[in-house]
Amino acid sequence: MVRLAAFDMDGTLLMPNHQVGTETLDALHRLSENQVALTFATGRHFLEVRTIARRLGLQGYMITGNGTRIHDREGNNLFSSDSVPEIALEVLHSHWETPASVHVFRDDGWLTSVEYPELLAPHVENGFGYQITPLRALPAYGISKICFCGDHDALTALQTRLRQHFGNAVDLCFSAYDCLEVLPVGTNKGSALSHLCNHLDIDLADCMAFGDAMNDREMLGMVGKGYIMGNALPQLKASLPHLEIIGHCQQQAVAQQLNNWLSSPKKPHHSPE
Repeated sequence: MVRLAAFDMDGTLLMPNHQVGTETLDALHRLSENQVALTFATGRHFLEVRTIARRLGLQGYMITGNGTRIHDREGNNLFSSDSVPEIALEVLHSHWETPASVHVFRDDGWLTSVEYPELLAPHVENGFGYQITPLRALPAYGISKICFCGDHDALTALQTRLRQHFGNAVDLCFSAYDCLEVLPVGTNKGSALSHLCNHLDIDLADCMAFGDAMNDREMLGMVGKGYIMGNALPQLKASLPHLEIIGHCQQQAVAQQLNNWLSSPKKPHHSPE
């Protein structure tokens, strides 16, 4: 029996217009009524995810900032992971020879140094956006993640430079085709989900999860049943070839899968591996 369902948001729960479709919202409410713990696992900031959940009338656990924060259904913090201050300082103060824009997540919000109005579209409805501040003036402590946004090829080159410079002192991952994130070592949605399941006394084998990007890889690979979106990054599909690929977020494929499960909730859901 599935006891917890974890959902990435962008490209998974959300359609390309950044909305949750009616069928998806219906299915989430039905899942909750069946005593399945909803969990939103996203790169978005906690402050925004809390707003989204309240607007949709959903109560769920929140894994945000790609696993750097976990909050319960009431918004109480259960877990935090910050970048090592010296590393955060070095990332922000070094010249990486990249055209990508730089963004910082702290508990007080999303911070960047220059206006990037094109990045605001997914967040407008939630009343959430960046705060303009000189990033090099920020204190080094309390930084949960640093994001570089821009052209994919430029980000791939930057990923190589960062890996050569920091080695295994940071985790690097593409949360989207145009977003490369620098995270504390060992921090991802999967490690956060494992922490949450321990807190709730739920076995990971009794969880299902849905995702579309490389920041979902660990989470999808550790649950009883992981589903990859049809619109997922090719790298994700290649890295987890044994997982089922479902439809596109535009067609609300998550809702279709949930409705199938809800019609026969006691069917086996464990991966054969």
